[in-house]
Amino acid sequence: MKVIVPPIKSQGIKTKLIPWIKDLVSIADQKGKWIEPFLGTGVVAFNSGYKKAILNDTNPHIIGFYKGIQDKTISAPLMKKYLEEEGKLLSEAENNGYEHYLKVRSRFNGGEFSPYDFIFLSRAGFNGMMRFGSKGNWNIPFCKKPDRFAQAYITKITNQVATVSQIIQPKPNWTFHNKSFADIIPLASENDIIYCDPPYYGRHVDYYNGWTEQDEELLFNLLSETKAKFILSTWHHNDWRENEMINKFWNKFNIVTKDHFYHNGGNIENRRTVVEALVCNFDTDDFTTHNHGLTEKIKLEQLALRFEERQEALGITAATQKAGKRVPKTV
Repeated sequence: MKVIVPPIKSQGIKTKLIPWIKDLVSIADQKGKWIEPFLGTGVVAFNSGYKKAILNDTNPHIIGFYKGIQDKTISAPLMKKYLEEEGKLLSEAENNGYEHYLKVRSRFNGGEFSPYDFIFLSRAGFNGMMRFGSKGNWNIPFCKKPDRFAQAYITKITNQVATVSQIIQPKPNWTFHNKSFADIIPLASENDIIYCDPPYYGRHVDYYNGWTEQDEELLFNLLSETKAKFILSTWHHNDWRENEMINKFWNKFNIVTKDHFYHNGGNIENRRTVVEALVCNFDTDDFTTHNHGLTEKIKLEQLALRFEERQEALGITAATQKAGKRVPKTV
């Protein structure tokens, strides 16, 4: 399936997990509203296919940005014009662009909170990270690429804005909120589906999405009481440890898992496989318990490998194929 990629980026974005999540959503088969108490980048909501939604996040900049798209104050042409102007200033600024990055960051942290500056900072910041300090200020360092906003990159971002603007439904079909998740989950009715992607307990979080064991317990209690069906994204374990919240709370429900590779920082040692978990309160008997959807991919990769080995055994390489020759393998 073609996955709709949003204009906002962050670490832990669920882009590669969308087909897996959507397959589980189809089993839930809910006809009501899509409710997302932890919207984040919005990637899951934009791929949900629901025409009615309640979307929430504690980060006011995310909500402000998507509200701007909804009410047409933010558009693809305006984004294109902004990025072209700021990108040019970045490429011409002293210290390999760093001086202009600091200027935009100071402008944003000074209280203007422009949604356009928000996108600029998220795309010009190191490693596509989104992080805020204790005072709500943007504190990601510059990616050190003064030519970051080349025309092709600007076109990519503006196309993402244009696509999302076609998906976001007008009020009151889609409503955006900047509240606590505890205010949103009780709004769900029996026919709705709740998708939760909270900050992962025990792993790095930013200021707007701080997360404690008390938060996890409150979320567990609210989801245990809801009449709606829910899907919760969390982590199950990694190479070093298990998520203790699984045994403490979530084992009460059905859990399916999947290996997933996160680029979690600049150092290679931070880029490891994490076993993702989807927790839900409905029947998953027909859903593969682990690595759902990978069987066919693995089979195709094995066939491709066997084909390459056979070609090598026959002495056929890419170079000989291009030249139209067959060179017997030397023994």
